[in-house]
Amino acid sequence: MIIRRPLAGGCLLALAAALTMSGAPPVSADDGGAAEPPKVELVLDVSGSMRARDIDGLSRIAVAQRSFGEVVDALPAETQLGIRVLGSQYRFPGSPKSVGCRDTRQIAPVGPVNKAEAKAAIATLRPTGWTPIGLALRAAARDLGAGETTRRIVLITDGEDTCSPPDPCDVARELAAQGTHLVVDTLGLTLDAKVRQQLTCIADATGGTYTAVQHQQDLTGRLNQLVQRAGTTYKRTPHKVEGGAGCADAPVLSPGVYTDRERFGEHRWYRVVVAPGQELRASVSVALDRRLNPDYGVLLRAVSKDGQELVRGTDAGSGRTDVLSTGLRWSDQRKDGADATASPSPDGGTGGDPVCMVVSNSFSAPGAVRAAAPGMPVELTVDLVPSSDAPGGPDLGRGWLLLVVLTATGLVAGLIIGWLARWRIAVWKEN
Repeated sequence: MIIRRPLAGGCLLALAAALTMSGAPPVSADDGGAAEPPKVELVLDVSGSMRARDIDGLSRIAVAQRSFGEVVDALPAETQLGIRVLGSQYRFPGSPKSVGCRDTRQIAPVGPVNKAEAKAAIATLRPTGWTPIGLALRAAARDLGAGETTRRIVLITDGEDTCSPPDPCDVARELAAQGTHLVVDTLGLTLDAKVRQQLTCIADATGGTYTAVQHQQDLTGRLNQLVQRAGTTYKRTPHKVEGGAGCADAPVLSPGVYTDRERFGEHRWYRVVVAPGQELRASVSVALDRRLNPDYGVLLRAVSKDGQELVRGTDAGSGRTDVLSTGLRWSDQRKDGADATASPSPDGGTGGDPVCMVVSNSFSAPGAVRAAAPGMPVELTVDLVPSSDAPGGPDLGRGWLLLVVLTATGLVAGLIIGWLARWRIAVWKEN
Protein backbone atom coordinates (compact mmCIF):
# COMPACT_ATOMS: atom_id res chain seq x y z
CA MET A 1 0.00 0.00 0.00
CA ILE A 2 1.36 3.41 -0.93
CA ILE A 3 0.97 6.39 1.33
CA ARG A 4 1.09 9.72 -0.48
CA ARG A 5 1.53 12.91 1.36
CA PRO A 6 2.25 16.53 0.42
CA LEU A 7 5.25 18.08 0.92
CA ALA A 8 4.92 19.64 3.40
CA GLY A 9 7.16 21.65 1.39
CA GLY A 10 7.69 21.50 1.86
CA CYS A 11 8.86 22.62 3.56
CA LEU A 12 12.28 21.84 3.76
CA LEU A 13 14.39 23.69 6.25
CA ALA A 14 17.93 24.12 7.51
CA LEU A 15 18.00 22.95 11.16
CA ALA A 16 20.26 21.23 13.71
CA ALA A 17 22.70 18.58 12.40
CA ALA A 18 21.95 14.92 13.22
CA LEU A 19 24.13 11.98 14.18
CA THR A 20 25.24 9.82 11.27
CA MET A 21 27.81 7.39 12.73
CA SER A 22 27.01 3.68 12.63
CA GLY A 23 26.02 2.36 16.03
CA ALA A 24 25.13 5.80 17.36
CA PRO A 25 21.82 6.38 19.13
CA PRO A 26 18.97 7.07 16.71
CA VAL A 27 18.44 10.56 15.47
CA SER A 28 15.48 12.00 17.34
CA ALA A 29 12.90 14.32 15.85
CA ASP A 30 10.73 14.49 18.94
CA ASP A 31 8.26 17.31 18.77
CA GLY A 32 5.49 17.96 21.19
CA GLY A 33 3.68 20.37 18.93
CA ALA A 34 4.06 24.12 18.87
CA ALA A 35 2.18 26.57 21.02
CA GLU A 36 2.91 29.52 18.76
CA PRO A 37 0.96 30.09 15.53
CA PRO A 38 2.47 29.91 12.04
CA LYS A 39 4.12 33.14 10.91
CA VAL A 40 4.74 34.35 7.38
CA GLU A 41 5.75 37.70 5.88
CA LEU A 42 5.11 38.73 2.29
CA VAL A 43 7.83 40.99 0.87
CA LEU A 44 6.75 42.93 -2.23
CA ASP A 45 8.98 44.80 -4.65
CA VAL A 46 7.46 48.22 -5.43
CA SER A 47 10.41 49.54 -7.42
CA GLY A 48 9.98 51.55 -10.62
CA SER A 49 10.21 48.53 -12.93
CA MET A 50 6.96 47.17 -11.47
CA ARG A 51 5.12 49.66 -13.70
CA ALA A 52 5.81 47.47 -16.76
CA ARG A 53 2.58 46.17 -18.35
CA ASP A 54 3.51 42.67 -19.48
CA ILE A 55 1.37 40.28 -17.39
CA ASP A 56 -2.10 39.61 -18.83
CA GLY A 57 -2.17 43.18 -20.17
CA LEU A 58 -1.77 44.64 -16.67
CA SER A 59 1.14 46.23 -14.85
CA ARG A 60 3.20 43.99 -12.61
CA ILE A 61 2.21 45.96 -9.53
CA ALA A 62 -1.52 45.69 -10.39
CA VAL A 63 -1.19 41.92 -10.76
CA ALA A 64 0.63 41.68 -7.43
CA GLN A 65 -1.99 43.85 -5.69
CA ARG A 66 -4.85 41.70 -6.97
CA SER A 67 -3.11 38.52 -5.87
CA PHE A 68 -2.29 39.95 -2.44
CA GLY A 69 -5.92 40.89 -1.92
CA GLU A 70 -7.14 37.38 -2.76
CA VAL A 71 -4.51 35.79 -0.53
CA VAL A 72 -5.45 38.01 2.40
CA ASP A 73 -9.13 37.08 1.93
CA ALA A 74 -8.26 33.35 2.02
CA LEU A 75 -5.84 33.60 4.94
CA PRO A 76 -6.27 30.82 7.56
CA ALA A 77 -7.50 32.20 10.87
CA GLU A 78 -4.52 30.87 12.86
CA THR A 79 -1.82 32.27 10.53
CA GLN A 80 -0.06 35.47 11.53
CA LEU A 81 0.82 37.51 8.44
CA GLY A 82 3.05 40.51 7.93
CA ILE A 83 3.60 42.61 4.80
CA ARG A 84 6.82 44.46 3.96
CA VAL A 85 7.56 46.49 0.84
CA LEU A 86 10.73 47.81 -0.76
CA GLY A 87 11.19 50.72 -3.17
CA SER A 88 7.84 52.29 -2.33
CA GLN A 89 8.84 55.80 -1.17
CA TYR A 90 11.98 57.17 -2.75
CA ARG A 91 11.57 57.93 -6.44
CA PHE A 92 13.96 56.50 -8.99
CA PRO A 93 15.85 58.28 -10.52
CA GLY A 94 14.75 61.35 -8.59
CA SER A 95 16.26 60.53 -5.17
CA PRO A 96 19.90 59.81 -4.35
CA LYS A 97 20.73 56.12 -4.49
CA SER A 98 22.07 56.20 -0.93
CA VAL A 99 18.59 57.21 0.23
CA GLY A 100 16.62 54.92 -2.12
CA CYS A 101 18.66 51.89 -1.06
CA ARG A 102 17.37 52.23 2.50
CA ASP A 103 13.77 52.21 1.31
CA THR A 104 12.01 49.28 2.96
CA ARG A 105 9.12 49.48 5.39
CA GLN A 106 6.58 47.19 7.02
CA ILE A 107 3.01 48.16 6.16
CA ALA A 108 1.37 45.36 8.19
CA PRO A 109 3.05 43.92 11.31
CA VAL A 110 3.30 40.15 11.76
CA GLY A 111 0.23 39.10 13.72
CA PRO A 112 -3.52 38.57 13.40
CA VAL A 113 -4.57 40.37 10.23
CA ASN A 114 -7.17 43.07 9.83
CA LYS A 115 -8.02 42.09 6.27
CA ALA A 116 -9.66 45.37 5.28
CA GLU A 117 -6.69 47.46 6.49
CA ALA A 118 -4.14 45.14 4.89
CA LYS A 119 -5.85 45.23 1.49
CA ALA A 120 -6.23 49.01 1.67
CA ALA A 121 -2.53 49.42 2.42
CA ILE A 122 -1.61 47.20 -0.52
CA ALA A 123 -3.97 48.99 -2.91
CA THR A 124 -2.34 52.40 -2.29
CA LEU A 125 1.18 51.28 -3.30
CA ARG A 126 2.74 52.95 -6.35
CA PRO A 127 6.02 51.80 -7.95
CA THR A 128 8.73 54.43 -7.55
CA GLY A 129 12.07 53.39 -6.15
CA TRP A 130 15.16 51.23 -6.08
CA THR A 131 15.38 47.49 -5.24
CA PRO A 132 17.14 46.84 -1.88
CA ILE A 133 16.28 43.13 -1.66
CA GLY A 134 19.11 42.16 0.71
CA LEU A 135 18.17 44.89 3.18
CA ALA A 136 14.47 43.93 2.99
CA LEU A 137 15.24 40.25 3.71
CA ARG A 138 17.21 41.16 6.84
CA ALA A 139 14.39 43.38 8.02
CA ALA A 140 11.77 40.70 7.31
CA ALA A 141 13.75 38.20 9.39
CA ARG A 142 13.69 40.64 12.29
CA ASP A 143 9.94 41.17 11.78
CA LEU A 144 9.31 37.42 12.18
CA GLY A 145 11.55 37.07 15.24
CA ALA A 146 12.95 33.84 16.63
CA GLY A 147 11.23 30.71 17.84
CA GLU A 148 11.09 26.94 17.62
CA THR A 149 8.73 26.77 14.66
CA THR A 150 9.36 27.56 11.03
CA ARG A 151 8.90 31.08 9.73
CA ARG A 152 8.46 31.85 6.03
CA ILE A 153 9.33 34.86 3.92
CA VAL A 154 7.72 35.04 0.47
CA LEU A 155 9.58 37.49 -1.79
CA ILE A 156 7.82 38.81 -4.92
CA THR A 157 10.03 40.83 -7.26
CA ASP A 158 10.67 41.52 -10.94
CA GLY A 159 14.34 42.44 -10.80
CA GLU A 160 17.76 42.05 -9.29
CA ASP A 161 18.92 43.85 -6.20
CA THR A 162 20.11 47.31 -7.35
CA CYS A 163 21.57 48.24 -3.98
CA SER A 164 24.22 45.63 -3.14
CA PRO A 165 25.87 45.37 -0.70
CA PRO A 166 24.43 43.54 1.07
CA ASP A 167 24.08 40.93 -1.65
CA PRO A 168 20.69 39.20 -1.17
CA CYS A 169 22.17 35.74 -1.73
CA ASP A 170 24.77 36.39 0.98
CA VAL A 171 21.98 37.62 3.26
CA ALA A 172 20.02 34.39 2.67
CA ARG A 173 23.09 32.30 3.56
CA GLU A 174 23.60 34.45 6.64
CA LEU A 175 19.98 33.89 7.76
CA ALA A 176 20.25 30.13 7.16
CA ALA A 177 23.48 29.95 9.17
CA GLN A 178 21.74 31.52 12.16
CA GLY A 179 19.58 28.39 12.55
CA THR A 180 16.41 30.41 13.07
CA HIS A 181 14.14 28.01 11.15
CA LEU A 182 13.61 30.57 8.41
CA VAL A 183 12.61 29.64 4.84
CA VAL A 184 12.58 32.12 1.95
CA ASP A 185 10.43 31.33 -1.09
CA THR A 186 10.91 33.56 -4.14
CA LEU A 187 8.50 34.46 -6.94
CA GLY A 188 9.89 36.11 -10.07
CA LEU A 189 7.61 38.31 -12.22
CA THR A 190 10.05 38.17 -15.14
CA LEU A 191 11.92 35.46 -17.04
CA ASP A 192 15.20 37.38 -17.01
CA ALA A 193 18.10 34.93 -16.53
CA LYS A 194 19.99 37.10 -14.00
CA VAL A 195 16.86 37.59 -11.90
CA ARG A 196 16.17 33.85 -11.96
CA GLN A 197 19.74 33.10 -10.89
CA GLN A 198 19.59 35.49 -7.94
CA LEU A 199 16.16 34.35 -6.75
CA THR A 200 17.12 30.68 -7.07
CA CYS A 201 20.23 31.33 -4.98
CA ILE A 202 18.14 32.98 -2.24
CA ALA A 203 15.67 30.09 -2.14
CA ASP A 204 18.36 27.39 -2.26
CA ALA A 205 20.26 28.90 0.66
CA THR A 206 17.24 28.63 2.98
CA GLY A 207 15.56 25.46 1.70
CA GLY A 208 12.85 27.39 -0.09
CA THR A 209 11.60 27.29 -3.68
CA TYR A 210 11.78 29.60 -6.69
CA THR A 211 8.86 30.01 -9.09
CA ALA A 212 8.67 32.08 -12.28
CA VAL A 213 5.25 33.72 -12.71
CA GLN A 214 3.78 34.77 -16.07
CA HIS A 215 0.08 35.12 -15.24
CA GLN A 216 -1.95 36.66 -12.42
CA GLN A 217 -3.71 33.36 -11.74
CA ASP A 218 -0.34 31.65 -11.32
CA LEU A 219 0.80 34.26 -8.80
CA THR A 220 -2.39 33.99 -6.74
CA GLY A 221 -2.29 30.19 -6.70
CA ARG A 222 1.36 30.01 -5.72
CA LEU A 223 1.01 32.65 -2.99
CA ASN A 224 -1.96 30.85 -1.51
CA GLN A 225 -0.08 27.58 -1.63
CA LEU A 226 2.94 28.98 0.21
CA VAL A 227 0.84 30.69 2.88
CA GLN A 228 -1.18 27.52 3.40
CA ARG A 229 2.04 25.51 3.61
CA ALA A 230 3.21 27.70 6.47
CA GLY A 231 0.02 26.80 8.32
CA THR A 232 0.22 23.05 7.72
CA THR A 233 3.87 22.44 8.54
CA TYR A 234 4.72 24.75 11.39
CA LYS A 235 3.80 22.27 14.13
CA ARG A 236 6.43 19.76 13.03
CA THR A 237 9.77 21.36 12.35
CA PRO A 238 11.95 18.90 10.42
CA HIS A 239 15.36 18.03 11.80
CA LYS A 240 18.29 18.11 9.42
CA VAL A 241 19.91 14.75 8.74
CA GLU A 242 22.51 13.58 6.23
CA GLY A 243 21.76 10.26 4.54
CA GLY A 244 24.58 7.79 4.07
CA ALA A 245 26.10 6.47 0.86
CA GLY A 246 25.07 2.94 1.86
CA CYS A 247 23.12 1.05 4.50
CA ALA A 248 26.16 0.40 6.72
CA ASP A 249 26.90 4.09 7.34
CA ALA A 250 23.30 5.35 7.27
CA PRO A 251 21.97 7.31 10.27
CA VAL A 252 19.46 5.53 12.53
CA LEU A 253 16.20 7.49 12.64
CA SER A 254 13.51 7.50 15.29
CA PRO A 255 9.90 8.48 14.44
CA GLY A 256 9.76 12.09 13.29
CA VAL A 257 10.20 14.48 10.36
CA TYR A 258 13.60 15.06 8.74
CA THR A 259 15.05 17.18 5.98
CA ASP A 260 17.98 16.40 3.68
CA ARG A 261 19.19 17.26 0.17
CA GLU A 262 19.78 14.87 -2.71
CA ARG A 263 21.70 15.51 -5.93
CA PHE A 264 20.66 14.24 -9.33
CA GLY A 265 21.06 10.46 -9.62
CA GLU A 266 22.11 10.16 -5.97
CA HIS A 267 21.01 7.53 -3.42
CA ARG A 268 20.49 8.58 0.22
CA TRP A 269 20.33 5.80 2.83
CA TYR A 270 18.71 5.80 6.29
CA ARG A 271 18.00 3.11 8.90
CA VAL A 272 15.00 2.49 11.15
CA VAL A 273 14.90 -0.25 13.80
CA VAL A 274 11.58 -2.11 13.43
CA ALA A 275 10.69 -4.55 16.22
CA PRO A 276 8.46 -7.61 15.77
CA GLY A 277 4.87 -6.43 16.06
CA GLN A 278 5.68 -2.95 14.71
CA GLU A 279 4.80 -1.43 11.34
CA LEU A 280 7.09 1.05 9.60
CA ARG A 281 5.32 3.88 7.83
CA ALA A 282 7.52 6.23 5.86
CA SER A 283 7.01 8.88 3.21
CA VAL A 284 9.30 11.15 1.23
CA SER A 285 8.67 14.43 -0.57
CA VAL A 286 11.18 16.03 -2.92
CA ALA A 287 10.68 19.71 -3.74
CA LEU A 288 11.43 20.47 -7.38
CA ASP A 289 13.13 23.82 -6.92
CA ARG A 290 14.53 24.07 -10.44
CA ARG A 291 13.53 23.22 -14.00
CA LEU A 292 13.87 19.53 -14.92
CA ASN A 293 13.82 17.53 -18.12
CA PRO A 294 10.54 15.63 -18.66
CA ASP A 295 10.00 12.10 -17.34
CA TYR A 296 11.49 12.21 -13.87
CA GLY A 297 10.71 10.19 -10.77
CA VAL A 298 11.38 9.49 -7.09
CA LEU A 299 11.76 6.03 -5.58
CA LEU A 300 11.57 5.09 -1.86
CA ARG A 301 12.55 1.52 -0.95
CA ALA A 302 12.78 -0.46 2.28
CA VAL A 303 15.58 -3.04 2.22
CA SER A 304 16.53 -5.76 4.73
CA LYS A 305 20.00 -5.89 6.27
CA ASP A 306 21.01 -8.61 3.78
CA GLY A 307 19.99 -6.45 0.80
CA GLN A 308 16.58 -7.94 0.01
CA GLU A 309 13.98 -5.40 -1.10
CA LEU A 310 10.95 -5.45 1.19
CA VAL A 311 8.63 -2.85 -0.34
CA ARG A 312 8.81 0.22 -2.55
CA GLY A 313 6.86 3.35 -3.41
CA THR A 314 7.28 5.52 -6.52
CA ASP A 315 6.10 8.82 -7.94
CA ALA A 316 6.82 10.28 -11.35
CA GLY A 317 6.18 13.43 -13.35
CA SER A 318 6.59 14.72 -16.87
CA GLY A 319 6.26 18.48 -16.43
CA ARG A 320 6.90 21.33 -13.96
CA THR A 321 5.36 20.48 -10.58
CA ASP A 322 6.15 21.63 -7.07
CA VAL A 323 6.81 18.32 -5.36
CA LEU A 324 6.99 14.56 -5.85
CA SER A 325 5.78 12.43 -2.94
CA THR A 326 5.57 8.72 -2.25
CA GLY A 327 5.52 6.37 0.74
CA LEU A 328 5.57 2.82 1.97
CA ARG A 329 4.39 0.52 4.77
CA TRP A 330 6.14 -2.58 6.07
CA SER A 331 5.73 -4.67 9.22
CA ASP A 332 7.76 -7.43 10.84
CA GLN A 333 5.31 -10.34 11.10
CA ARG A 334 7.49 -12.63 13.23
CA LYS A 335 5.57 -14.21 16.11
CA ASP A 336 8.25 -14.46 18.77
CA GLY A 337 6.42 -12.51 21.46
CA ALA A 338 8.32 -9.30 20.98
CA ASP A 339 6.43 -6.06 20.71
CA ALA A 340 6.93 -2.34 20.65
CA THR A 341 7.75 -2.32 24.38
CA ALA A 342 10.79 -4.56 24.01
CA SER A 343 14.06 -3.43 25.59
CA PRO A 344 16.35 -1.21 23.50
CA SER A 345 18.93 -2.86 21.28
CA PRO A 346 22.59 -1.76 21.22
CA ASP A 347 21.96 0.55 18.27
CA GLY A 348 19.09 2.32 19.95
CA GLY A 349 16.17 0.32 18.58
CA THR A 350 13.53 -1.69 20.40
CA GLY A 351 14.86 -5.21 20.05
CA GLY A 352 14.26 -5.44 16.30
CA ASP A 353 16.34 -5.46 13.16
CA PRO A 354 17.35 -2.32 11.26
CA VAL A 355 15.43 -1.76 8.06
CA CYS A 356 17.32 0.28 5.49
CA MET A 357 15.45 2.93 3.50
CA VAL A 358 16.91 4.44 0.35
CA VAL A 359 15.68 7.50 -1.52
CA SER A 360 16.73 7.72 -5.17
CA ASN A 361 15.71 9.79 -8.18
CA SER A 362 15.81 9.93 -11.95
CA PHE A 363 16.33 13.67 -12.33
CA SER A 364 18.10 15.42 -15.18
CA ALA A 365 18.07 19.07 -16.17
CA PRO A 366 18.77 21.31 -19.16
CA GLY A 367 22.35 22.44 -19.54
CA ALA A 368 21.72 25.91 -18.13
CA VAL A 369 20.26 24.56 -14.86
CA ARG A 370 22.53 23.73 -11.95
CA ALA A 371 22.43 19.99 -11.20
CA ALA A 372 25.13 19.75 -8.51
CA ALA A 373 25.18 21.02 -4.92
CA PRO A 374 23.19 21.70 -2.85
CA GLY A 375 20.81 19.12 -4.31
CA MET A 376 17.02 18.98 -4.23
CA PRO A 377 15.27 19.54 -0.86
CA VAL A 378 14.02 16.26 0.63
CA GLU A 379 11.56 15.82 3.50
CA LEU A 380 11.34 12.37 5.08
CA THR A 381 8.67 11.30 7.57
CA VAL A 382 9.14 8.16 9.70
CA ASP A 383 6.63 6.53 12.05
CA LEU A 384 6.36 3.21 13.91
CA VAL A 385 2.93 1.88 14.92
CA PRO A 386 1.59 -1.49 16.12
CA SER A 387 1.16 -3.73 13.10
CA SER A 388 -2.04 -5.51 12.16
CA ASP A 389 -2.03 -9.25 11.57
CA ALA A 390 -1.42 -10.29 8.00
CA PRO A 391 -4.31 -12.28 6.53
CA GLY A 392 -3.70 -16.02 6.36
CA GLY A 393 -5.49 -16.40 3.02
CA PRO A 394 -8.71 -15.56 1.18
CA ASP A 395 -11.63 -15.39 3.57
CA LEU A 396 -15.24 -14.59 2.74
CA GLY A 397 -16.15 -13.88 6.36
CA ARG A 398 -19.93 -13.38 6.61
CA GLY A 399 -20.09 -13.76 2.84
CA TRP A 400 -20.39 -17.52 3.36
CA LEU A 401 -23.98 -17.02 4.60
CA LEU A 402 -24.89 -15.05 1.49
CA LEU A 403 -23.30 -17.75 -0.69
CA VAL A 404 -25.40 -20.47 1.00
CA VAL A 405 -28.61 -18.44 0.59
CA LEU A 406 -27.88 -17.78 -3.10
CA THR A 407 -27.11 -21.46 -3.72
CA ALA A 408 -30.32 -22.63 -2.04
CA THR A 409 -32.37 -20.01 -3.91
CA GLY A 410 -30.89 -21.12 -7.21
CA LEU A 411 -31.63 -24.76 -6.47
CA VAL A 412 -35.27 -24.10 -5.53
CA ALA A 413 -35.76 -21.83 -8.55
CA GLY A 414 -34.33 -24.51 -10.83
CA LEU A 415 -36.68 -27.16 -9.46
CA ILE A 416 -39.73 -24.92 -9.87
CA ILE A 417 -38.81 -23.92 -13.43
CA GLY A 418 -38.18 -27.56 -14.34
CA TRP A 419 -41.53 -28.65 -12.89
CA LEU A 420 -43.39 -25.90 -14.77
CA ALA A 421 -41.68 -26.86 -18.03
CA ARG A 422 -42.69 -30.51 -17.66
CA TRP A 423 -46.28 -29.49 -16.83
CA ARG A 424 -46.57 -27.33 -19.95
CA ILE A 425 -45.23 -30.15 -22.14
CA ALA A 426 -47.78 -32.60 -20.63
CA VAL A 427 -50.65 -30.17 -21.24
CA TRP A 428 -49.53 -29.59 -24.84
CA LYS A 429 -49.48 -33.36 -25.57
CA GLU A 430 -52.97 -33.82 -24.16
CA ASN A 431 -54.33 -31.15 -26.48
